[in-house]
Amino acid sequence: MFKGWTTSRGRMIRTGAFVALAGTLSGCVSQGEYDKLWETNRSLTDRLKQVQSDLDACQAQNASLTGSAGSASNTISSLTAENQRLREQLNQSLASMQALEARLGSLELNRLDPSTDRALANLARQYPDLVEYDADRGMLRFSSDLTFGSGSDQVQAGGAEALAKLAQVLQTNEAQGYDIVIVGHTDNQRISASTAQRHPTNMHLSVHRAISVRKTLGDKGVAWERMQAAGWGEYRPAVPNNPRGGTAENRRVEVFLVPSTWDGPSASESAPAPAPEPGRSVDIDPTK
Repeated sequence: MFKGWTTSRGRMIRTGAFVALAGTLSGCVSQGEYDKLWETNRSLTDRLKQVQSDLDACQAQNASLTGSAGSASNTISSLTAENQRLREQLNQSLASMQALEARLGSLELNRLDPSTDRALANLARQYPDLVEYDADRGMLRFSSDLTFGSGSDQVQAGGAEALAKLAQVLQTNEAQGYDIVIVGHTDNQRISASTAQRHPTNMHLSVHRAISVRKTLGDKGVAWERMQAAGWGEYRPAVPNNPRGGTAENRRVEVFLVPSTWDGPSASESAPAPAPEPGRSVDIDPTK
């Protein structure tokens, strides 16, 4: 509409200018007056072109803004839909979290009876460099570096002393209701050639160390049927292994106290354990 109106207006201006020029020329005018009228007409024509150019630019901008508005509207709709989807996911996550919290609230941690708990905490305080106590898990963690020699499953003097005191705790009336699960761990450093003769892999070394701890406790009077020995080798590190190897925190033996599931006869009432196979480096016969 603007463009047509402007065009018509330009034609009117040009027509008026030429009519004025023609009317003036019909009389006697000087060359100066003629030149003045001609300049006026040219100025009006140039002005009309500028106005037309400005109008075209405005119309182009208007079209661009109209397109942007449409695009913005689509973007807003898309973001609104995405926001709704994320809100639904958030609500589902919150519901799952609340359900998990409810389940956790209904579970009891493996907390030991107060007497055994205090005794194990005192034991850990007596050997702070050797033993750590995790009350929530009912677990004692022995440092392998202080319990065993390098690459060995033989319990050293300091470790034997702490295990003897642990055996006393495990034989109290309060602790009789617990089984003892002994689990060995290593770091991921490869077994040396000399160690491999007795313990071919880290898994062997971790299990053999757990067996040695079990034997030490058994020799001090803890019932054999209450104790289990196992090993994870390098596969359950407590902390990320040092790329250069030798991560001391991962070389450990963990002793868990768990509610007993044994209701069978005692070891003295059961048949003797079979003799160990020849060539085994670790004696697992509980009667020795």
